Amino acid sequence: MSKILIIYTGGTVGMIYDDKTKALRPIGFNEIRNNLPELYRMGIDFYVYAFNPPIDSSDMQPEIWIELASIIEDRYDRYDGFVILHGSDTMSFTASALSFMLENLSKPVILTGSQLPIGKIRTDAKENIITAMEIACSRHNGSQASMVPEVCIYFDFSLFRGNRSKKYNAEKFEAFYTMNYPPLAEAGIDIKYKNQFILPTPAAPLKVHKELETNITVLKLFPGITRRAVEATLSVPGLKGVIMETFGSGNTNTQPWFIESIKKVIDNGALVVDITQCDGGSVELGKYETSQHLVEIGVVSGHDMTFEAAVTKLMFVLGQGLSIADSKKMIETSLRGELTPIEVY
Repeated sequence: MSKILIIYTGGTVGMIYDDKTKALRPIGFNEIRNNLPELYRMGIDFYVYAFNPPIDSSDMQPEIWIELASIIEDRYDRYDGFVILHGSDTMSFTASALSFMLENLSKPVILTGSQLPIGKIRTDAKENIITAMEIACSRHNGSQASMVPEVCIYFDFSLFRGNRSKKYNAEKFEAFYTMNYPPLAEAGIDIKYKNQFILPTPAAPLKVHKELETNITVLKLFPGITRRAVEATLSVPGLKGVIMETFGSGNTNTQPWFIESIKKVIDNGALVVDITQCDGGSVELGKYETSQHLVEIGVVSGHDMTFEAAVTKLMFVLGQGLSIADSKKMIETSLRGELTPIEVY
């Protein structure tokens, strides 16, 4: 019998309507279990680690990612897989962060949740939890190798690579997608795994990284952005990194003051990573004249990383204590399948 650890952090999945306050309130895992008797018919030996009190995903912090990674590390040899119940709003950030923190992961870590509380009649929580647990204990025929040895999100009949995922809809049950990468599995009558897209099982033992550099900022470009706004964003004391959300395939404002502002922060030792504002497609620095200037001053390409993956990967890389050159190389290298490299023009 497979052994699964359910880590309950909170989120909509763990809420119930309070008749007195007329609002949703968080509940403990015992109440979730009472609304999900199917758990005991699955033939899975499951255990629960519950955060107390439950955490709204809007309050998710890097310190909690470190705690989650530590929970998995401490119990890694005792379980065949892990299911994390998590609020959907920041689920892609947590999935991305854990993918970088859990190096050489050979067991499934599946994040899931719901758009409706588990107590609602039309809730999507039950199917999401049940199928996530099935995926977490799935093995290749005739072996102990996990079907999905990576950090994933399961939501609305689809399994996604965690660091490729993005929440794109706040109202539909189909809340997530991966624009730049195919789903890893689709659940219907059977769960159909797309093995060609799933990461291979690593031979090396699990290595958990717990150092994250959070002194970073985000510069999102828009037509008409002022020098004062740019300089205010980049004036954080001791700034270590910048995620720069640019137009199209990585293009920016080419006015001298803008290029000078970016060059100044790079010269001061910060890492500037260029990602596109588009959900689909990739940064191709140097393809157009408007991005050639960025190549010359040392901006790093984020290729086709999501915003969530870029933020968490930058925190992870800067936490490694590497040189600027090695940090740039690591940002542009696919570590956990989070990006598809594109040659610089």
